[in-house]
Amino acid sequence: MKVLYFAWVRQRTGTGEETIEIPQDVTTVGELAAHLSRRDEGYASAFENMEVIRAAVDQEHVDLDHPIAGAREVAFFPPVTGG
Repeated sequence: MKVLYFAWVRQRTGTGEETIEIPQDVTTVGELAAHLSRRDEGYASAFENMEVIRAAVDQEHVDLDHPIAGAREVAFFPPVTGG
C-alpha cells in the first residue's frame, strides 16, 4: 500500500511517500497510524497526537476508524486552514 505524508507529518517521518506491507491485524486508518508510530522516533512524533492528524483513503477524507482493506493509498496530513 502506498502511504503519503504531508506538511509537518512528512517532516517528522522524513519521507513524503512510501510503499509498505500492512500486517493483517492492521485494519483501520488509526491502527495503521499506530503501527507506523512504532517504527522510530520520527514516526512516533508524527503520530503522537492523533486528534490533530487527518487522513484520506484513496483521496477521500475519512475518520480514523475507516477500514483500509482494498485501499491503494492512505494519506496523513495536519488540519488544513484557509484564509
